[in-house]
Amino acid sequence: MRPTSKQKLIAALLAAGLSSSLGAQATVRLPALVGSHMVLQRGQPVPVWGWAAPGEQVVVSFLGHDYPATPDATGRWQATLPALPAGGPYTLVVEGQNTITLDDVLVGDVWLASGQSNMELPLRDPHAPAPGAYPLILNAEQEVAMANFPQIRQFTVKKVVAYQPQTEGEGSGWQVGSPATASGFSAVGYFFARDLYQRYRVPIGLISSPWGGTPAEAWVSPEALRQLPDFQAPVASLATRPARPDTLAKDAQNTPTVLYNGMIAPLQPYALKGIIWYQGESNVGRGAQYRTLFPALIRDWRTRWGRELPFIFVQLANFTKALPLPGPSAWAELREAQASALALPGTGMAVALDLGDPDDIHPANKQDVGHRLALAARQVAYGDKKVLAAGPTYQSMQVIGGQIQLKFSHVGKGLQLKSGTTTLAGFAVAGADGQFHWAAATLAGRDEVVLTCAAVPAPVAVRYAWADNPLGNLYNSASLPATPFRTDAPAGQP
Repeated sequence: MRPTSKQKLIAALLAAGLSSSLGAQATVRLPALVGSHMVLQRGQPVPVWGWAAPGEQVVVSFLGHDYPATPDATGRWQATLPALPAGGPYTLVVEGQNTITLDDVLVGDVWLASGQSNMELPLRDPHAPAPGAYPLILNAEQEVAMANFPQIRQFTVKKVVAYQPQTEGEGSGWQVGSPATASGFSAVGYFFARDLYQRYRVPIGLISSPWGGTPAEAWVSPEALRQLPDFQAPVASLATRPARPDTLAKDAQNTPTVLYNGMIAPLQPYALKGIIWYQGESNVGRGAQYRTLFPALIRDWRTRWGRELPFIFVQLANFTKALPLPGPSAWAELREAQASALALPGTGMAVALDLGDPDDIHPANKQDVGHRLALAARQVAYGDKKVLAAGPTYQSMQVIGGQIQLKFSHVGKGLQLKSGTTTLAGFAVAGADGQFHWAAATLAGRDEVVLTCAAVPAPVAVRYAWADNPLGNLYNSASLPATPFRTDAPAGQP
């Protein structure tokens, strides 16, 4: 009979003359994220970690193999499972002084979903439509009733503010997707996961770690923020504060680095397929700063996980009242800053310019947001080079006489107008005086738009969908909207 892991452990201890230390061993424990019903990442080494007495022998058993680990001086231990194919359910056992058995473990793809309220918005808020509750998403009742996807699981991270990075966090435990549980899933995360599951038929795990109304700087590590002049002083001021305060000042969650410390650091080094991110509303008005801050966040998280994780994000949806004349827009500047992060490798962006609500910062249509994120993930994370994952994207401008010819990429079978519209809208042009006027726009061939404007006989600059709630209706053959742009970016910006 093959000896059990426990028998082998005891034999090893006796052979080493350490049996007398058994009484001093501490109970082996695991982080909240490592539990029954979890999804482990396929195709790459998988860390499993926890705590025990320093020097105590720990064995992780999975799929008939044992993986020993020894706690360090702080009591932390880590074992690493080899790369595994998708499958399950399996049982994972951790043995030390005590035995922990984790059931219904799947192997598939794990995505971290973070940001602010539009990522947090649940599939169905049990408090809606009470004051302060999130609005209902489109077809909420039907979506919950049909959410019979036991291979889609979500772990919801508890909201925690911390002034220094934490090694342990709290959360809901892994919830198996069903009509009984799905109402609490992130709506964007759920629709994203559902799209991927229906295409690839592998388990999808979501680690949901958002907090409504929070700025990007709250989600960046202290080390990374110290490299950014705007945030050096705020981070330095946290050095003397307790790691986990008993009481918090109002809006403490908006303080630089505190949500990284409390809600992202404890998730490391859980193996991930990638990250989806929906945030930016709380940074509107600071677009120039966001051009540096957002890429710093992406690079920071990749550094912490030790690999170039695919990072897929949502560009801000349209919001507030549409204006009759072209003009400046803080929301457009933030969208431009978001798009600039696409210069980093392994990134993708879902344009949501047509999915917003002028009267509610929480648009109800999360189905299309999740779908567009999934399209970008298929290209960036799954290597699908054939998928059309982005809408028309500005490439070049040529002025011929009084006309402007614009070329676009990502057009698929060709540029087209939004269904139900007959006149191309949302383009404005300016001359040397910098005053923008609406332009007449027409489609020209597969990938071109031609602009004319009687008020601007010598045009030098173009803007498209440059407003808080723009009028643009340019799409490609995959019904994806064009990315907003301007050709008159300030000096120092591309």
